[in-house]
Formats: sequence, C-alpha cells, structure tokens
Amino acid sequence: MSEENKNDVVTGASETIDASSGSSMLEHEEPKKEEATSPWPGPKGMIPVTSGKADDANVHNRVFLDNILVEMRVIDSVEPDLTTTILGRKYASPLMPAAVSHLNKVLSDKTRKPMQEKAMAARNMDLLNWIGMETNEEYGEIVSQGGDTIRIIKPFADHHKILDEIKFAEDHGAVAVGIDIDHIAGKNGKYDVVDGIPLGSITMDDLKHYAASTKLPFIAKGVLSVSDALKARQAGCKAIVVSHHHGRVPFGVPPLAVLPDIKKALAGSGMEIYADGSLMTGYDAYKALAMGADAVLIGRGILSELLQSGTKAVEDKLKQMNEQLAEMMMYTSVKDTKSFDPSVLHY
Repeated sequence: MSEENKNDVVTGASETIDASSGSSMLEHEEPKKEEATSPWPGPKGMIPVTSGKADDANVHNRVFLDNILVEMRVIDSVEPDLTTTILGRKYASPLMPAAVSHLNKVLSDKTRKPMQEKAMAARNMDLLNWIGMETNEEYGEIVSQGGDTIRIIKPFADHHKILDEIKFAEDHGAVAVGIDIDHIAGKNGKYDVVDGIPLGSITMDDLKHYAASTKLPFIAKGVLSVSDALKARQAGCKAIVVSHHHGRVPFGVPPLAVLPDIKKALAGSGMEIYADGSLMTGYDAYKALAMGADAVLIGRGILSELLQSGTKAVEDKLKQMNEQLAEMMMYTSVKDTKSFDPSVLHY
C-alpha cells in the first residue's frame, strides 16, 4: 500500500482501497464517481474496462489465481500431449480464443479486421475459436476466414432474434452455439442495452427452448454457481462456461473458486465445463484445468497482441501459453489433458 494513504486515527484503516489486494478500506468521504481509463482503442465502452477497485471482480480473480500454488511430482514425468477433445472434436490444445465482440470497429486502420485475424490464428493453430456479439452478416464474414467456431449470442429481449442467430450459426457450420446468460443487468439496474438492442432475462423455459431449437450442442456461458449449473443441465445444455464475463457482477466470486463444486455437481452428466476469467498465461490455464475445466477460454490474454499486431502475434502468444501449460504438466506428471489432478494445487 502506498505510504501516501492517510490512516484513520482510531482504527488505523486506510481511507482508500488497497490496489494490490483489492481490499476495501475505511472510507470517510463521499465516494467520487471515477471512470476507469481505457487502455484500448475504439469508442468508449466498445471494449469494457473495470475499476480495479474492491467491487471489481477481476481484482479478486487475480488474487485468487496468484495464491494457488503447485507442488512438484516429477518422478516418471514425460512430455505431455496437449491434444484435447471438445464436443467430440479433437484440437491441438485446450486453449480456446474467447468470444470477443465488435473488434472490427475499434481500430483506426480500417484495412484490418481483428475478428478475422483471431479466427485465422485459431485455424492455423488447430484451436476452437469462439465469436461473441456480431450481426449475422459479420459473423458469416468472420467464419469464412477461420476454422471451427462456437457462436455466443446475447440474451436479446427479442427471442426471435436469438432463434434467428442460432439458425444462422447452424447453417454456417458452427460446432456449437450458446448464450450469455450473465449479460442481463446494466449499471442502471435495468435490463442492459447493447448497440441500441435491448437485452432481457433468461428463464428456464427460454433456455430449454433455445437448446431444443438446434441440432448443435447448446452452451450456457456465464455460470457462476452450482444452482445455475444444475439449471443449465436441466435445460438440456451440453456445456457451460464458468465465468463472470470479465467482472460484470460487482464483487463476483472468482470462477475458479466455484469451479470444483460445479464439477462435483455435474459429475456423471456428460456435460463439458469450460472456464475463463483473468487467464493470462499457460500457468493460469493449468490451474483452471487442474481444478476441473475441460478447456479454457483466452480473451484478455491475447487481446493486446491481436489489436497491436494481428494473427501472427496471437499465434506467438498462444504458442507461449501452450509451452507454459506443458511445462507445468511436466512438473506435475500430467501426461495428457485427461489426467489433471487437483490434489497438486494448494490454496
């Protein structure tokens, strides 16, 4: 903590927030509304940023991840095989470029299309790519440049729009399709509005209807509790993403903190479990996989490389993350992606 912070003379508590831990300290003055400075290009809010303060769930993600320690089990260790089966298809690694959105709108250089560049990087590396909120036309243009894809759709208030986008993904060769169940509330306490399009709630009946409307595996993204995981199973989802969508919920529990309980609750269901949330290195990915994820989504971990330099930089970053993942697997005698053991973790 900075030495410049003043302390309460009675309790000794800081009047600010400890940036290193995200801990809430005593506040005497009326809190000021401060907007986080965005490091990203493009229109305000196009790439969301969070406060870095105590209510920022990403702060708690980072602290939780960094406090998971790993014991060595090196006798009989071998070079690991990163090949991973996801929804019945084999890929080179359990790392999946995440479901980002709108990136073709953020750069001043309009000759570049980061969404396509990301799709090409995934194709070149034999990874499963995810795509977030895009129009059908834009989605079609992106997947034409890439390989296997999962489409994630917003919970639009207009349910016909959701069904239309599911059908479009199916017709354009998607591996699976899903919905952001966690993107409902705006900062005003009302249903959020994105790009002028109203969002709405997701009921169990809605989820069942969407899952039944397609021959593709259906995914609930944004599960952060055993309760929602069980509801997703009941609705017919074939997979879930344990996530809080880069800290949408204030004070959100880290996804990895609830992952083991969700894994246990879904045991025997046949559902696949993916995770995301501040996974910036292959070491972070290892921890998520060891705690029960079948595969992980990498978003912010490749975003700088993608926006600054494009396809090759994304490939280089993912290659480095694969190397870090393999390194940790060797140190813990994990021979392949079906052999992770959570008992090597200490937290």
